[in-house]
Amino acid sequence: MNTNFVRFFGVLLFFVVLALFPEFSFAAEGGEHHGIEGAGLNLLWVIPFAGILLSIAIFPLVNEEWWHHNFGKVSLAWAVSLIIPMIITFGFEATLYEILHAYLLEYFPFIILLFALFTVSGGVRIKGYLKGTPAVNTLILLIGTILASWMGTTGAAMLLIRPILRANAWRSTKKHIVIFFIFLVANVGGSLTPLGDPPLFLGFLQGVGFFWTTTHLFWEMVFVATILLIAYYMLDSYLYKRETNTQPKDDGSEPLGLEGSFNLLLLLGVVGAVLFSGLVHIGELTIYHVHVNIENLLRDVALLFLAWISWHFTSKESRAANGFNWFPIQEVGKLFAGIFITIIAPIAMLKVANEGEGALVFVNNAVFDANGDPINSMFFWITGLLSAFLDNAPTYLVFFNAAGGDAQVLMNEMTQTLVAISSGAVFFGALTYIGNAPNFMVESIADQSGVKMPSFVGYMLWSFGILVPVYILVTFIFI
Repeated sequence: MNTNFVRFFGVLLFFVVLALFPEFSFAAEGGEHHGIEGAGLNLLWVIPFAGILLSIAIFPLVNEEWWHHNFGKVSLAWAVSLIIPMIITFGFEATLYEILHAYLLEYFPFIILLFALFTVSGGVRIKGYLKGTPAVNTLILLIGTILASWMGTTGAAMLLIRPILRANAWRSTKKHIVIFFIFLVANVGGSLTPLGDPPLFLGFLQGVGFFWTTTHLFWEMVFVATILLIAYYMLDSYLYKRETNTQPKDDGSEPLGLEGSFNLLLLLGVVGAVLFSGLVHIGELTIYHVHVNIENLLRDVALLFLAWISWHFTSKESRAANGFNWFPIQEVGKLFAGIFITIIAPIAMLKVANEGEGALVFVNNAVFDANGDPINSMFFWITGLLSAFLDNAPTYLVFFNAAGGDAQVLMNEMTQTLVAISSGAVFFGALTYIGNAPNFMVESIADQSGVKMPSFVGYMLWSFGILVPVYILVTFIFI
């Protein structure tokens, strides 16, 4: 395993030990509010976040090799560009609180879950001959879309991206396969349960019923998935007929089957650990005024243990044959380490916007009419578009609370508003590479497999051109 990644988890272990032994935790003075005040921030505070997004979009186009060796440094630089002004303006204690809050409650659980799913699902190898035809590819996309709600978009994506890439390795034109894979498996398919996507899991923790999204987003998901699957099949059929390369024949040397199938049981363990943290409340520890739930710590330790079991007991030869390496999770880990810092200011501004204050108050005004009633179509689009560029989990929470924050009211009297927020947070994650974490990992794995993927902006031309018309139809039919 890469030494930099081991070093990263050494830092993580420090925070876990710190949490388990609170007598070593920091002490701070102050009142009830310990972080920064969003009402006092102007739009200049969004520059570091905009900067890291532009870096992801532009640097790979200018010098791809340099970017692949330095993206971690770029991410750190943008994070520091926010941290230093925060210390100067709000003081060291408020800044430390915000960083610990972002990392202990959001980034570390986020990256540990991704790491576990990436490691475990990467140990499952579908061996044998897979015929990369439009029908087979569409079937794989359909299976992945169904699995995503029950094993998470990351789990489903990491399980199936390598087999579909291997099946189509012979083709000269194949980036469209990966793009639709991101649309369906890494995003839209995760909309039916709290296991599917982090925003829905946060809703579950806020009191939304486990099967609420299954019943209320089912037809939306089927509608979007059906259109995308048909569009994919038509496009792939057209390109398949124009293919100039010759498809290899099955030589029968390796029968179709599974290697490392015990990892599927470990995936169930990952699902169980996540459910445990949502259903059980043991207590909490306080680290510099940040309240960390003990059950979440236990979940994270369990996830790391499951990842270790997978790594230790899965054949290294099988992983090598599967094309497994650590770069995709390293890329996600380093870039999102910076993103989770730089979104501190935008999220703080959005929170006070709900109270009619701050530079982003116009966002809150856009989702309510003059009588104070919710405009559900605007909840759908604004939650969605912000989720595509910000982290969709905190964005979901911001608008969940903007709509009142009472799960019982939202599930009953304000059903359509919660549908709009939930579907917006999940569906729009497909609009950018950073809209949902598996997007980046899928893109990275595809690049390493020889698929020339579109740039950040190039991908958005695909996603906006295909998905926005579909989401307009969703607005008129369902929202």
